[in-house]
Amino acid sequence: MSSDTVAFHAGTASSGDDVVTSGGRVIAVSAYAPTLKGALEAAYAGVDRIEFEGKTFRRDIAHRALKASTEAPKLTYAQAGVSVDAGNSLVDAIKPFVRATRRSGADAEIGGFGGVFDLKATGYTDPVLVSGTDGVGTKLRVAIETGIHDYVGIDLVAMSVNDLIVQGAEPLYFLDYFACSKLEVAQAATVIKGIAEGCQIAGCALIGGETAEMPGMYHEGDYDLAGFAVGAVERSQVLPAADIVPGDVLLGLSSSGLHSNGFSLVRKVVALSGLTWSSPCPWRSDVTLGRELLTPTKIYIKSLLPLAQAGLIKGMSHITGGGFTENIPRVLPRGTGCAVDAAAWDLPPVFRFLMAHGGVEPLEMARTFNNGIGMVLIVDRTNMDAVVQKLVAAGEQVFRIGEVTAESGVHMRNLDRWHA
Repeated sequence: MSSDTVAFHAGTASSGDDVVTSGGRVIAVSAYAPTLKGALEAAYAGVDRIEFEGKTFRRDIAHRALKASTEAPKLTYAQAGVSVDAGNSLVDAIKPFVRATRRSGADAEIGGFGGVFDLKATGYTDPVLVSGTDGVGTKLRVAIETGIHDYVGIDLVAMSVNDLIVQGAEPLYFLDYFACSKLEVAQAATVIKGIAEGCQIAGCALIGGETAEMPGMYHEGDYDLAGFAVGAVERSQVLPAADIVPGDVLLGLSSSGLHSNGFSLVRKVVALSGLTWSSPCPWRSDVTLGRELLTPTKIYIKSLLPLAQAGLIKGMSHITGGGFTENIPRVLPRGTGCAVDAAAWDLPPVFRFLMAHGGVEPLEMARTFNNGIGMVLIVDRTNMDAVVQKLVAAGEQVFRIGEVTAESGVHMRNLDRWHA
């Protein structure tokens, strides 16, 4: 018999090497298993292993109880892995952060079925709405593995609102989507606090969102983010303008670091380097490598919106995945291209680290990362000095990095300087 099955002797006795019975009810068999059905089957299996002349036994014992136990269990949503109480706790925790994002047109109160925004309150006369959605990509993997969740919310907002400003639009409101296997309230609240901070930097209201707890869809401890932004621009000021011509100047605004793209390659390079997220950062020893790589994406709204509304910018390109070679052509008229001088600014240390430890060639860098330039502006040559002056006054670091040409494509000059 198995160790979970026991035979209790009553009317039996030892006779040499044998066990003999004295007749009547002589043995009881009991078994243990996680379920009543399993215990019953194990007990009867034990009975079947006992043999003696005249053996008889009942086969109906416990079946009445078994029938009752097979009724459908009364489950709760929490037993299925979804905690409504945790969701309510999260809403209470984030309400102060969300309220801090209120602006004209939105009171930033959450809890309704949909977020409400009063476009009339913004003062636009002939507005065009511009919308965008994005995520943070595998930068989230770094946040999860380091346990640093304070900054990816800012990244989430930045990736969408920077896409709005390149069309001249002022970000008005934002919604987020947070998905996980099991909701950890403190973790989610930290992420959403970052989202609210990003909204404040961008000047938009956080008017709603969705927290999806989906057991079995994600590994334990993992989560995913998506963001949705809507902005407005006067119809006459939608960018890019139609008058971009060869000779217009390209101005580059410095990035804060990697921003939020290319992290699949970044993670591979870090693995090849032999470093870990907790290693001191090679180019900044006062922080860990993981913390430095999580530096949030720069939000350019407050420095660029006044210039766009004043008509001083012809076009803008948000340098994300695809780098210079894929993003700048998206705003250029057919039949034109541009030349970018890679020697016009110093390549930041994080990008030199990727080249050195990953063997990434300069051209691959140019079509993968921002390389220190997070936003490219196209301005008329006659307006360049005024634009630069206003940007510097707004706290931006500005470089003249090239010009629009009559030859299609992006021509990267002096890429060899990145090896220096």
